[in-house]
Amino acid sequence: MDKILVTYATLSGTTADVAQAVGAEISKSGVKVDILPLAAVKALDSYDGVVLGGPMIAGWHRSALSFLRKHRKTWSNLPLAVFVTAMTLTETSTTRLNGVPLRIDPGLPKPAVKPDRLTFRERYARIENYARPILNAVRPAKPISVAFLGGRLEYGRLPWWAVLFAMLVIQAPAGDKQNWPFIREWAAGILPMFEAGLPARERAVHA
Repeated sequence: MDKILVTYATLSGTTADVAQAVGAEISKSGVKVDILPLAAVKALDSYDGVVLGGPMIAGWHRSALSFLRKHRKTWSNLPLAVFVTAMTLTETSTTRLNGVPLRIDPGLPKPAVKPDRLTFRERYARIENYARPILNAVRPAKPISVAFLGGRLEYGRLPWWAVLFAMLVIQAPAGDKQNWPFIREWAAGILPMFEAGLPARERAVHA
């Protein structure tokens, strides 16, 4: 592989910081890495793989999902990895969803108060609820990995609707959950996964 795209959507700049770290880690392998906001991506034909990131507040960032859908046919031939920045998840033993490996920052999951009777917040923050729209947007292809990474929540840098959702639904206090060693560890494994995994067209056949 010669050239990788790391692209992202962001609300407050947190996901952009993570994308920079991911791109820097991948570039240590010697490949060329472009790190671009989604709006700056004009075409994918010059890349050997794509890493896409976006924040999770009221669902995954709409422009990130739209990007996946726009290039749906491309993912059958171009390896894709996805990362989600978040502040909290409901604790789960799930490590794969529809055959796609999930990587979860160990600082994100919280145990349910009553595992047999989840609250609305706990149901909303389930891995399955967060990941399925991403996998559906890529189908019939599959990402080589979906990572859930700690984010940074600063209410003063968010639009009002995101503040209300984070406070009332997710009930996440402002703070920094970015786990840079975990982020770099995941990023370091992306290129080997791109190179060692099944060709994208075969992943689509077996989806």
